[in-house]
Amino acid sequence: MGKEAKTSEELFQIQGKPSASQALPLALQHVVAMIVGCVTPAIIVAGAAGLSPRDSVILIQAALVMSALTTFIQLYPLGKGKIRIGSGLPVIMGISFAYVPTMQAIAGSFDVATILGAQIVGGVIAVLVGIFIKQIRKFFPPLITGTVVFAIGLSLYPTAINYMAGGTSSSSYGSWQNWLVAFITLIIVTALNHYGKGIWKLASILIGIIVGYAVSMCFGMVSFASVADAAWFQLPSPLHFGVTFEPSACVALGVLFAINSIQAIGDFSATTTGGLDRMPTDEELNGGIVAYGISNVVCALFGGLPTATYSQNVGIVSSTKVVAKRVFGMAAGILLIAGLIPKFSSILTTIPYCVLGGATVSVFASIAMTGVKLITTAPMDYRNTTIVGLSIALGMGITQANAALSSFPAWVTTVFGKSPVVVATITAIVLNLVLPKPKNEQQ
Repeated sequence: MGKEAKTSEELFQIQGKPSASQALPLALQHVVAMIVGCVTPAIIVAGAAGLSPRDSVILIQAALVMSALTTFIQLYPLGKGKIRIGSGLPVIMGISFAYVPTMQAIAGSFDVATILGAQIVGGVIAVLVGIFIKQIRKFFPPLITGTVVFAIGLSLYPTAINYMAGGTSSSSYGSWQNWLVAFITLIIVTALNHYGKGIWKLASILIGIIVGYAVSMCFGMVSFASVADAAWFQLPSPLHFGVTFEPSACVALGVLFAINSIQAIGDFSATTTGGLDRMPTDEELNGGIVAYGISNVVCALFGGLPTATYSQNVGIVSSTKVVAKRVFGMAAGILLIAGLIPKFSSILTTIPYCVLGGATVSVFASIAMTGVKLITTAPMDYRNTTIVGLSIALGMGITQANAALSSFPAWVTTVFGKSPVVVATITAIVLNLVLPKPKNEQQ
């Protein structure tokens, strides 16, 4: 009994060593909460780039493997003191939805290699942000980061709706069967989010996808042909997609990397305040953001899309207070094993788009509302509403008016005309710098 109690206490110590029987269920909880969000961006980008089933599997495999490796780096930093790579905090890293709108635009105009080249540049920018975090942070108050997150959420809605209809490339696009499956999935996810408890609530998206998948099989929407051809074990393929540096794509993704580097401060802070009852140290923030940049450079070389801290896992830390690195190391290990099994990745590619749309539309909605929450931490006076309103209006308006930039060079369209996030970000930063603040806020 005493030994069991001691082991339980180990869960709540960052260097604790809980038993495998106690750590494994908690590790699985973290995996369940993030795995769908981790692989869905890869599926979306594979569709936008028109990848073959084999290449789609490789992209998903890289997403899982690289998420595992970047989590390990954050858990167990390289180096000490101010010169270290990794935060040393209990966080889970995964492929981020924040980059999806811009990656879709790049994939549509260029290819996956161009995304990966821009990702390398973005990773270098993130490293610089990590090094100069104190000086740069003042340019990204919650009002600005909230506006960017809100724009990301809004820009993802068309993707979710097109997926619910079956995917624009599908011959059955818009059929009642697609909408029925999508809404069944959405209802399951929403019901579990509001009425479920424990693992039922945490795994609401996964359970919704399983139910939607089963229903779609009844309509003959699922084909396992690609699964039969997939291997049981395969290591990631370095430079399988190649790397191409396109200046306009580098600018578009680079801006997002700078923003997400700042946003990572929020996740690191939420982790330490929720699980460790303290704020993160400068060394933890510097190391965490530098690791975020370096790991994304490495990810690009192995075909992994941009990673970021996962807020849903931060939420689990805050609610359970479990911070033992062993738990998070086990979760990363599970992701690594899943990524090394192509058949598992191949099964994920058989999920119909209508199921993914029904499951992710609520995720995209929550991203937008997270942005709203950040925005409203600032007073909604005329100055701040102007910043948010104009940024969103220009960002969404320019990208939805397809021919608005047709007379400009192609690189202008790539940077400013494909994803509303870049325009919204730049507009918000500039307006925040030039518009006069109320007298009571001026220093």
